[in-house]
Amino acid sequence: MVSPRYADVHVLLVSAVASGQGKTTATAAVARALVKRGLRVRVFKCGPDFIDPMLLERASGAPVGTLDLWMVGMAQCRSQLAQAARNADVILIEGVMGLYDGNPSSADLARAFGVPVMAVVDASAMAQTAGALVHGLRDYGPVEMAGVIANRVASAGHAGMIAASMRDIPLLATLPRQKNALPERHLGLVLPSELADIDVLLDQLAEQLDFDETEWSALRTTRIDLDALPEPLAPLLARKTIAVARDAAFAFLYPANLETLRGLGATLAFFSPLANQAIPPEADALYLPGGYPELHAEALSGAGAWKASVLAAHAEGMPIVAECGGLMALADTLADQAGAVWPMAGLLPGHVAMQERLAGLGSQGLATPHGTLRGHTFHYSALRTDEVPRAHTAKHPSGAPGEALYQVGSLSASYFHAYFASCPAAVAAMFSRSGQ
Repeated sequence: MVSPRYADVHVLLVSAVASGQGKTTATAAVARALVKRGLRVRVFKCGPDFIDPMLLERASGAPVGTLDLWMVGMAQCRSQLAQAARNADVILIEGVMGLYDGNPSSADLARAFGVPVMAVVDASAMAQTAGALVHGLRDYGPVEMAGVIANRVASAGHAGMIAASMRDIPLLATLPRQKNALPERHLGLVLPSELADIDVLLDQLAEQLDFDETEWSALRTTRIDLDALPEPLAPLLARKTIAVARDAAFAFLYPANLETLRGLGATLAFFSPLANQAIPPEADALYLPGGYPELHAEALSGAGAWKASVLAAHAEGMPIVAECGGLMALADTLADQAGAVWPMAGLLPGHVAMQERLAGLGSQGLATPHGTLRGHTFHYSALRTDEVPRAHTAKHPSGAPGEALYQVGSLSASYFHAYFASCPAAVAAMFSRSGQ
């Protein structure tokens, strides 16, 4: 019997009392600062998210995976940590919302893997109260509190008051108020690829991060089981080529989705509808992930070659899987945030319009003959259609009906973002002509 192998790695779960405290900024700053010191850094995002991981990948220089005890599952979370620990000196896990928010929460993830928490505190409107806040975060669960990053600190004196209030909890680092904040829009941060100076911003954050070197050097390591690797997938999509839309209009997909398709044996062919590229001729199936079609509606509306190719593929019976932004681009029309209405591909009868309020949010699961395909929803648009849904997802944890799944010929379309690794057999069926 072979003894399991382990690695002792510095692992921190970065969390806060609520959203808006600066978790992503702090995680990006720490990642970039450590990379500039020559350390190998891997970053994960806790919970469903597409945009924060793009920024964190840019900051760390390595792909950012998803850790979520429900959507991803304990076994796959463990295997991802094992793979990261093989090639990392430091692993950072950015939490979701507040430390104890959600079911499961970021605190649940930290406790499941014995990972200490680094709390980010927006100190812009407080001083000594920061200590009370962090002690409450530690003791409520409880969780192991490794220390604190104080964000938006005004001065050295301000930092000193915060440090004194922490008592037995270290103040690991401080960040000053930022003159140039990372820009946001309705679905979150602006895509890093849209910012010409993104690396300058990240370097500035790293330079402004004031570490307490003594406290950082005292941080304990976490033991990671290196043998907790995933089992290989059955090649259910062997010799199949899947076209994947990938550009600024279709940018929201989990890296694990592409890894799952490849693990199932598929070859991936990327193309850009926004650049008016037709579906690659070798494709056996089409994947249209989510993104920002509402920001590029005029260009998509005029992309004649793209629209003609998807209409022809649908008429020929090619399996087409469209998620959220993909659904929007295949409707009859799309009304953008300014109210302008643009003709889309017209495969899904109906009309999509942007709205000011969230139309869908939260973790959901889709029951299939192969098991439950898990994922989430997050969108500001709504579809008006006379099509009768083939099925609905179930919201987690309530079980209430969630997003509609529409089936129009070979097209499967929904606002539901599936995490493919949660049920690879169901994914293989989605991209197969039999659909079974």
